Amino acid sequence: MAAEVKQTCYEGSCVQSFQFYLEHSGEHQAIVQFAHDILPGELKRIGAGKSSLDVLGVGSGGGQVDVQMLTLLQSAFPSVPVTADIVEGSGPLTDGFKALIAKTPNLQKIPFSFHIMKSEEYETQVKAKGDAKKFDFIHMIQMIYYVEDLAGSIKFFHSLLKANGRLMIIVEAANGGWDILWKTYAKELCTGAITDYRSSAQVVECVKSLGLKYEEHVISHSFDISECFSPSSDTGARLLNFMTAQENFQQSFSPEVRAGILELLKNKCSVQKDDKILFNGSLVAILIHA
Repeated sequence: MAAEVKQTCYEGSCVQSFQFYLEHSGEHQAIVQFAHDILPGELKRIGAGKSSLDVLGVGSGGGQVDVQMLTLLQSAFPSVPVTADIVEGSGPLTDGFKALIAKTPNLQKIPFSFHIMKSEEYETQVKAKGDAKKFDFIHMIQMIYYVEDLAGSIKFFHSLLKANGRLMIIVEAANGGWDILWKTYAKELCTGAITDYRSSAQVVECVKSLGLKYEEHVISHSFDISECFSPSSDTGARLLNFMTAQENFQQSFSPEVRAGILELLKNKCSVQKDDKILFNGSLVAILIHA
């Protein structure tokens, strides 16, 4: 009997659900704001004295955040050539990334290499070749939930860093809304692409166990989930589908589980302000030194 293929990237209806979530939540804007606040100084330290700069994005999706970070890198080192390798398992999201590059003039001079595969496949391929390309800056944004071997993945990508490089992992914050929801309902939610939910606590614990030097930056973020509590709201239904990683929240769970999730979202994962229910979607950026 053939092994079941585990979906670990966005395809089909998952792409639309993901894009809808991004538009509604403003999560990318929060990450981009963090990048503009913190990364210029980090990038200057990473690139000091180097004659070329190589960037690796792992799980870059549609590239909206990558474009911002590469632009910041170009601003910090306008005369230094930059290359970008992208590892992304979703074909549709990669197509979106390529379209974004095509309309971003400053990126035209950056050679991009796209690897449409899961991070584990990239790791296997690199190890088989034996002559791994090294990078100054590697980022893994909101994708560490999908790797099977957390310690192995961090160790591998850390091994690809050049001198003075940084590996940046952005992940949902420990004790934030996502952490509370997915840990409380792990049995019901960890049944698809995510089988072992991890927040920043698990990632930091792993980084410490590997003996790596790192620092943490909190990315504060919240978004309005009031519509989730209106049974007739299409927006609320689509948000609940994404937040619980289901194609249909209403049909996927028993009435008791649905009621429990909604109660948890309202009272433990969110704050109420000005008649709105604001979900705590805070993130943590973990910057790991070479």
